[in-house]
Amino acid sequence: MPTDRIARIRIDSVRLPLDTPISDAKVLTGRQRPMTEVAMLFARIDTEAGYAGLGFGYSKRAGGPGQYAHAREIAPELLGEDPNDISRLWDKLVWAGASVGRSGLATQAIAALDVALWDLKAKRAGLPLAKLLGAHREEVRCYNTSGGFLHTPIEQVLENADEARERGIGGIKLKVGHPDAAVDLKRVAAVREHLGDGFPLMADANQQWDRPTARRLGRALDRFGLVWIEEPLDAYDHAGHAALARALDTPVATGEMLTSVAEHAALIDAGGPDVLQPDAPRIGGITQFLKLAALAEHHRLALAPHFAMELHLHLAAAYPGEPWVEHFEWLEPLFNERLEIAGGWMRVPDRPGLGLTLSDRVAGWTTDSYEVTG
Repeated sequence: MPTDRIARIRIDSVRLPLDTPISDAKVLTGRQRPMTEVAMLFARIDTEAGYAGLGFGYSKRAGGPGQYAHAREIAPELLGEDPNDISRLWDKLVWAGASVGRSGLATQAIAALDVALWDLKAKRAGLPLAKLLGAHREEVRCYNTSGGFLHTPIEQVLENADEARERGIGGIKLKVGHPDAAVDLKRVAAVREHLGDGFPLMADANQQWDRPTARRLGRALDRFGLVWIEEPLDAYDHAGHAALARALDTPVATGEMLTSVAEHAALIDAGGPDVLQPDAPRIGGITQFLKLAALAEHHRLALAPHFAMELHLHLAAAYPGEPWVEHFEWLEPLFNERLEIAGGWMRVPDRPGLGLTLSDRVAGWTTDSYEVTG
């Protein structure tokens, strides 16, 4: 078969509005403002033979324009290249912008292009992405986060939990980290009583506790039988997370805010956590996620990728251990397709690639576009 070549690249900056301003512990403690939109970065890569791949990344609150600007600068590096050589192309892109680093915004801009290349490769093979990677399962356990934010009154949280269960979602995550710890304990107790002892329940503090508070509240939360306590400490307090994981009966989860494989490796080397929560768009895409997944498997860590279920479902399905995937309906308006959920599980689509096409609404949210051919 003759070698195909990349002939066209399109980059779109999209501002996705949220129906309700979102507040977690970082807002209640004054560190951030409520979130009103998600900045999306979309990439489409076309080849001379007529194949096309769709990829995306994102940023919350700030950083979207920076990701878009960097992607525009480096995207032409892909023109004329063989799209099969994804790992080599990732290296080429990261070195094209090496002066701004190999993590953070620089590699997050690469993520959309990297995901598009993997989507393209799977489509050329006629396989869902999970199958191309080597799936271990056809469906993945899923839990809902969007119904349990701190701005949501507890009565509404309980209604949201019921709606999630009726949809077939298999777990509920509740935000904690309120300035008044008694509020946290009261809300967790109410949700646990409502769900019953056997239903999977997680708690997420969004980095808002110091070490003494995390130990004290972690021990208080042990009695609720949580699946995990998420981000109890600053994301870069690797030693603190490791020490807390040893001190508590409840597993400790973290990793979503880290922006490279190297940062995750440092977390793992420190001895924690029990559950790793990488985010493929934040660490540079699928190419980097696969490296991290191999490292996590080597250390026998549980895996629960953060956000972007439309992408992470495929990656979680290819993990040897039994993973979780996070249900957020926020990105659904961007796509024509919906993921199938039943009995606590999210099913891997049988469509080639990611199995996604952009909805007509995306054009109205697009703030800038860039296209290059060669």
